[in-house]
Amino acid sequence: MDLFTPSNPAKAATPLDLAAARERRQTGARRFAAALLVLCLGLLASLILATGIGRMEVGWPTVFSVILGKLGWSAAPADRTTEVVIWGIRLSRVVLSALVGASLAAAGVVFQGLLLNPLADPFTLGVSTGAALGVALLVMLGVGGSFLGLSPLPLGALAGALGAMLVVLALSRESGGRIRKESLILAGIVVSTFLSALISLIKSLDEESLSAIVFWIMGSFSGRGWIHVGFLLPYAVLGLILAFAYHRELDILALGEEQSHHLGVAVSKVRLNLLLGASLLTAGAVSVSGVIGFVGLVVPHLVRVLAGPSHGRLLVLSAFTGALILIWADVTARVLLASGQELPVGVVTALLGGPFFFYLLKSRRARGMW
Repeated sequence: MDLFTPSNPAKAATPLDLAAARERRQTGARRFAAALLVLCLGLLASLILATGIGRMEVGWPTVFSVILGKLGWSAAPADRTTEVVIWGIRLSRVVLSALVGASLAAAGVVFQGLLLNPLADPFTLGVSTGAALGVALLVMLGVGGSFLGLSPLPLGALAGALGAMLVVLALSRESGGRIRKESLILAGIVVSTFLSALISLIKSLDEESLSAIVFWIMGSFSGRGWIHVGFLLPYAVLGLILAFAYHRELDILALGEEQSHHLGVAVSKVRLNLLLGASLLTAGAVSVSGVIGFVGLVVPHLVRVLAGPSHGRLLVLSAFTGALILIWADVTARVLLASGQELPVGVVTALLGGPFFFYLLKSRRARGMW
């Protein structure tokens, strides 16, 4: 059965049905708790392990010593160079990659649930490219710095993301006002291609900002630090709050717009807030790391096997899983080349997510869903 097609029981539930449903809920709750515990422990371990991996060899006791010392706990002092490498460069980058992974995965859950399309994510819908265009315009205009610790880049990315999303929705809307989910991805590809052309035009017109713009197109955490964590955090927190605040309405919307109205859901308001939340998550992530594709597409499908159709559980587990995946994708990008150069992390996620995208397309077509 299609995960995005709700079941529609035709008869009243019997006591046995209710008992079976209660047992399924309890089993689902236990499975969710176990998965959440494993992911929390895995994320904590990954933060430490990924911080210890790099070109400069640093022992694990030194890693623990520096982190504990920075957190205000007693620890043996380390030399200044080691402290900068561990805390200022590696750990900040690991934390940033975790936040970006969680943001993109949660945005993917919202887009897929809201638009009822399993191929929807910030990358395939063109939202990430729109955010990158917003950043590129600000960089070209010379306003890419910070003022009082605040960067205008996330705001530019947000404007670009919202604009791209609105155009995609307009292109996929039928004459009666209904959005065709089958046309969403095609519209996203069209919009993304056009916006990529605009970004290329900006690159050709402003060669001084070429390297900065290429950075956002490829996706990378190179040179990122704690200040970028600060830039992303408000957008990620606000976006996640909006997503979680409407997770029950997101479940109801899967039944269809008309039934959602009958159940008391203010569909227009809920859609607007969810789109805003997903766009905030995407814009914040793109503004600090560039365009990183397929995280929002792959992670919700992997997690849905454990979390089931409940978007509340799906959002939590997807955020943790996205954080884990992007942490190790960035580690791979850092250490894969023997020459010491870094791969863009967007390349790594594309190499991993591209085959999954093809598999998803083929499997759904084989089942007659398209």
